[in-house]
Amino acid sequence: MPIIANRTASGKPEQPAIQITDVHLTLASTAGPVNILNGITLAIPKGEAVALLGPSGSGKSSLLMVAAGLEAATSGRVAVAGRELTGLSEDALARFRREHVGIVFQAFHLVPSMTALENVAVPLELAGVTDAFTRARRALETAGLGHRVSHYPGQLSGGEQQRVALARAIVHDPEILFADEPTGNLDGATGAQVMELLFALKARSNATLFLVTHEEALAHRCDRTLRMKDGLIVADSADVPAPPAAEGVRPLVARASGPHAAGDGRVTR
Repeated sequence: MPIIANRTASGKPEQPAIQITDVHLTLASTAGPVNILNGITLAIPKGEAVALLGPSGSGKSSLLMVAAGLEAATSGRVAVAGRELTGLSEDALARFRREHVGIVFQAFHLVPSMTALENVAVPLELAGVTDAFTRARRALETAGLGHRVSHYPGQLSGGEQQRVALARAIVHDPEILFADEPTGNLDGATGAQVMELLFALKARSNATLFLVTHEEALAHRCDRTLRMKDGLIVADSADVPAPPAAEGVRPLVARASGPHAAGDGRVTR
């Protein structure tokens, strides 16, 4: 698939937010090795919102996990936010995620014994940020939960829990947001509210968004749509050619020249 690179002020090509080159992922199972990703090459420019669709088992979540540094590719190259992830240790990958990416899953992954404020502050505390709770409170207020900071996950609705997870994902101002079916555990109305918040947060920070979803309506809100099947990207809206000319509109024909050209540009024999 063609890659059109943006350029920096100096005129040099700008590095994509996500660059995946010939990535394969094979996992062990009791029945033998299972090929999950089968040679994926993909570039996502900075600031782009990309939706990834496909049937269950097509490899969508696995591709997100590889791009987010949560799963090591069996072979190929993965570069995210200007950093080569291939070969990094688990500790180095954890530091990378903490500094550069935010991740939201279908499951909320909140710590039940911690308040909303404490859950959001955790990644900042692990990074040694001194004003972790101030920033966590600000993120919760941005998510519309300033009045719920002292509540525990069990005291929050599903939509509120996912908004806490979103606040945790953006509290460190990540360059890239990964979202894996973020509305999968929510009803339609609540899911719509969560997605409005996600797109608003992306727009405010101009972060790159990598969204795995089954919902065509959400995909249409993104700048670009990818479709997966059997561990491969089989369609990319960035590759779709321009629509054909409307009926009754004559296409432009290059004028001919030379000894067989008529005066109006037609070729004669």
